[in-house]
Order: sequence, then structure tokens, then C-alpha cells
Amino acid sequence: MTMQCTRAEVCVVAASDSWRGAGEVLAHAVGAVPAISVRLARLTHSPDLVLSDGEAFFMSDPPPLGKTAAEAGTVEAWTPYREVFDIVQSGRRRSMMGASQLDRYGNQNISCIGDWRRPARQLIGVRGAPGNTVNHRTNYWVPKHSPRVFVEQVDVVSGVGNDRARAAGGAAARFHDLGVVITELAVFDYGPDGALRIRSVHPGVTVEEVRHATGFAVDASTATETRMPTAEELRLIREVIDPMGLRAREVPG
Repeated sequence: MTMQCTRAEVCVVAASDSWRGAGEVLAHAVGAVPAISVRLARLTHSPDLVLSDGEAFFMSDPPPLGKTAAEAGTVEAWTPYREVFDIVQSGRRRSMMGASQLDRYGNQNISCIGDWRRPARQLIGVRGAPGNTVNHRTNYWVPKHSPRVFVEQVDVVSGVGNDRARAAGGAAARFHDLGVVITELAVFDYGPDGALRIRSVHPGVTVEEVRHATGFAVDASTATETRMPTAEELRLIREVIDPMGLRAREVPG
């Protein structure tokens, strides 16, 4: 590693690594860092990933962030919105979503804060989170790690966590597959009990910092340091995928 990099770029390569081994699946990435990460994965270790422009086109050569399919990239197929549901239910998709709240077992809330009958804050609603989490692997991206996000119990369950999937059993558990949670401080995965644990902390971050920013006790017994980007990954991020520097809007500095 001969080039300096930013925290955002560390997050991008950590997210990119989460797509390894996905195969020929439709990649669903919400946010700048996830969108950059899936393009990076496609250009490096996972060439079979199917990318879209976020609307109706599959792209063999996706446009740089900030541009539409009409402005750049190479369209290879068109898919109407109704077909996305078939893709989800067939498991031929992988998602990296956001989360307004996450609990220790990976239950996700993007619906509202407070009592759902009289919420203190209305969010975007459950959207596709229930279907995503019971049909294919789902990862999460949290750009602002804090105890307000990582909570003991979510106010509304949008995405299904490990404890609820196991308790429900049957169809709810058959294809349920939570992968990793990536934040600007660390990478989490799930232990044998289904609870979040620290897989790695980013360079310059301590385990204690991560624990202090998390609203529940978290295991760090096997935590390592998140890897740094290679020179080629940095070139692709900076010159090809995100020349406008949109990654810094999610992770400044």
C-alpha cells in the first residue's frame, strides 16, 4: 500500500468484499458507498454480478455515480418493475440496505421512530425490507455509527433479524441470510447465536470506540483490522467509478 486513502475508501473496499462469491445475482445497493462498492466488485473479483441503473435497465458497463444510463454506461437489458419481485422471490438478488435502527440480532427499522401508532418521526416505511430479508442475503450500510442506530430493541421491525426468523421457522427461516453490517467505524458479522459481533475495526479506530458507539454489548474476541485498499482499487474508485467524490458525502474526511 503506497497511496494514502480516506475512511470512505476503506468502507468502500470493505463493502466490496461483501459481494465476493455472490455469483450471477442482481445487486441492490442503497447509498453512495454501497453503489461504489458493487461497481468495484464487478470490475475486480465478481464479474458475474448483475448491475442496474437503479431504475429499469441492467448495465454491462454501469455509468459512474451521478450519471444516468442515458448519459453513460452500456445497457444490456430492460426489466419492468414487476419482474423485480420474481427476481427477489427466486433468491437471484443480494442487497445492501440502510438502517435507521438495528438491534443485536439484526432486526432493522426504516419505518418510524417511537410508537408506530403515534410516531415521533416518520421514516420511509418498511419498503422491501421484509421480502429482502426472507428471500436472499441482506447486508447493511450505516454511515453514522451511534447508539441511536444500534439499539437494544428496534421500534418497528422492517427487516427480519436472526432471532425472529429462527422463532418463526418455516418459510421465514428457509432463505433468511443476514451477511455483514458495515459502518464508518467497523465491520460486523453474526455469531453462532445470531447476535452481532465485531469482525474488524477500520484503521485508526479502536474496539472501545466501537463499543462506546453501540447501544448493546458486542463481542470483539475475534476482531481484526479492516484491510486497506490496493492501489488498483483506489484508481478505480477515484478515476472510474466515483470521480465526483460522492463517497465523501457519506463518510467525510
